[in-house]
Amino acid sequence: MRKGFFLTIEGVEGAGKSTLAERIANVLRACGREVIVTMEPGGCELGVRVRQLVLDSANVISDRAELLLFEAARAQHVDETILPALSCGAVVICDRFADSSLAYQGYARGIDPDMVRTLNDFAASGLVPDLTILLDLPVDKGLARQNGVDRVSSEGVGFHESVRQGYLALAKAEPDRFVIIDATESIDKIVKRALEVIE
Repeated sequence: MRKGFFLTIEGVEGAGKSTLAERIANVLRACGREVIVTMEPGGCELGVRVRQLVLDSANVISDRAELLLFEAARAQHVDETILPALSCGAVVICDRFADSSLAYQGYARGIDPDMVRTLNDFAASGLVPDLTILLDLPVDKGLARQNGVDRVSSEGVGFHESVRQGYLALAKAEPDRFVIIDATESIDKIVKRALEVIE
């Protein structure tokens, strides 16, 4: 039985997802909660290897292959890291999850969203986050925050704008799960708002 709490943080490149994940985790740990912070692709050895592969600008990867690589990494991540932690009652905070595939490979790459949802559901064994925080940020601001570029972040502004609009459409379709936070605010305000929502 799932006893923990599954929180995902989504957003465009440079929105501050990893920073927010760590700040939330620090507060929850100080309150005595067991917290696991993880990411996609990543969170397990296979996920880390897939991350290196798909983000390497030297690799030419088809849209379908990219999606399937992400889904393979997700399946292993869910089985090896996320579900065991949730079954022990931990709070799992994940920097990106299945909604990323819908935003990037569905909305931006143009793969049939129903196909992406089917693959997401299969890879995640039906696991759905209890809460998803969407850090919304204009694309130009997010890209300006990037320290380096990889195969995905180096895509054009139009691609990243499609990702942003995809996320907003997903949030509008599932208002009970998604909370949108303005990522142009200070990190302290963002953390305060996120903790209010979690509580």
